[in-house]
Amino acid sequence: MGFRQDLDAFIARPIVQNAIIGVILLNAVLLGMETSDTLMARWGGLIVTLDKICLAIFVVEIAAKLVARGWRFFTSGWSIFDLVIVGISLVPAAQGLSVLRALRILRVLRVISVAPRLRRVVEGFVTALPGMGSVFLLMAIIFYIGSVMATKLFGDSFPDWFGTLGLSAYSLFQIMTLESWSMGIVRPVMEVYPAAWLFFVPFIMVTTFAVVNLLVGLIVNSMQDAHAEEANTATDAYRDEVLARLAAIEQKLEAAKTEDLSKT
Repeated sequence: MGFRQDLDAFIARPIVQNAIIGVILLNAVLLGMETSDTLMARWGGLIVTLDKICLAIFVVEIAAKLVARGWRFFTSGWSIFDLVIVGISLVPAAQGLSVLRALRILRVLRVISVAPRLRRVVEGFVTALPGMGSVFLLMAIIFYIGSVMATKLFGDSFPDWFGTLGLSAYSLFQIMTLESWSMGIVRPVMEVYPAAWLFFVPFIMVTTFAVVNLLVGLIVNSMQDAHAEEANTATDAYRDEVLARLAAIEQKLEAAKTEDLSKT
């Protein structure tokens, strides 16, 4: 039991975590280098060997966590995430599994589970998902209404953009992202329908500036809540540690007092 606790404490040490981050970043560079035919022709053997060494380090790390934490390993979503990512990397590149081997680049995502600040960002995003669902539903309603209106208004003259409900939704999505929305779509439409801006400008104002900013606000608020909860947890842990030390000191003082009284 003591060995497992010592192993878990060793894995959690900052120097070990920083080393794992360094290996993850090195592995990301190596996987990028594997996409270069020139580099692979000259240094392919070394790159592949270093990639295998990085994978071996990840396997040893996961195995050490399994030994140290036992079933507690599977109670952490981040631990399961690491296990899945490393497991995908171990899939042999044969037959129809070459696509899974291409997913080796997902190892880079392990830096999220190792770096506390990145974890906080992802946890804030996940926490915001329930609230984001309502916003996405609102956006879907707006897009449906806008797509029907755009198809009715501009479909006859611009069938490539607004000929069907699906094409209208895609064109409106492009407009929402502000990608070539003016010169690419809106101004050509306004040459045929001069008052078309009365439709497009309010749509952009509602979707791009209102709804999207609402999503950003939800994510930021969730991140702040996650940070506050983490700070409160750390404060509670420090308070409990101080109280435990004070209780131990008090017990020692009582024992010393009792010993003095017995001597007298």
